Amino acid sequence: MNVSPTVRPVTVPEFCAAKSQGRKLVVVTAYDYTSAYWCDAAGVDALLVGDSLGMVVQGHAHALPVTLNQILYHTRCVQRGTRHALIIADLPFLTYQVSTAQAVRSAGKLLKYGGAHAIKLEGGVRMAATIQACVRAGIPIMGHIGLTPQAVHQLGGFRVQRNREQLLADAHAVVQAGAFALVLESIPADLAAEITAAVPIPTIGIGAGPHCDGQVLVFHDLLGLYPNFQPKFVKRYAELGTLIKNAIETFCQDVRSGTFPTAQHSYL
Repeated sequence: MNVSPTVRPVTVPEFCAAKSQGRKLVVVTAYDYTSAYWCDAAGVDALLVGDSLGMVVQGHAHALPVTLNQILYHTRCVQRGTRHALIIADLPFLTYQVSTAQAVRSAGKLLKYGGAHAIKLEGGVRMAATIQACVRAGIPIMGHIGLTPQAVHQLGGFRVQRNREQLLADAHAVVQAGAFALVLESIPADLAAEITAAVPIPTIGIGAGPHCDGQVLVFHDLLGLYPNFQPKFVKRYAELGTLIKNAIETFCQDVRSGTFPTAQHSYL
């Protein structure tokens, strides 16, 4: 990616400093060049190459089948479409849970070969040593607590998480381990507000109410492109799926009726 001298990329310290500045952070998932290009042009602060691509891109029921090489591929695509936003890549299931050494290798690969600026991984207290090992290796880490989708079977589904003591302990563990930011997913709004006030790093909410330091939504959800599931916390800012369907139906009609292509669309 060629960065224009007039475009200054968001850095991890700048992202982290937004909390003390009272500036809300905007994060959107992106999985390819085109989605990254338009999100970046719109001025989002960060792009998350999430393992949610297992659902919205690959069509799985959850994110568990996603591999590290797939995240690496999609991160490279996003990197080529980004000039401004901080790029954060997910560590997929079973690429960091085995050992801290495995986590550092996996995270380092996404920075070294994928062009990511930071890494996100799930878990609080149980992942503190892993976060710390990555940070010591010079890898910026965003934590993720509450509903952790990679533990969907253990949690019994995509459920709101309400254990106050555990969530507060997880948040503090992530902070103490050296993470620069923290995703709060599917947590009651009042509890998310309490966590946000209790930690010095930015909290990024998804289904965690309005009091977090920023918000993240899945690209396909906010644009109405994913028809299979619409969580309560999703606001659709467009219904592009319907527009796309209508456009393709019109294309089908034009081809079948012989009204496309015309001379205007032909080489003479």
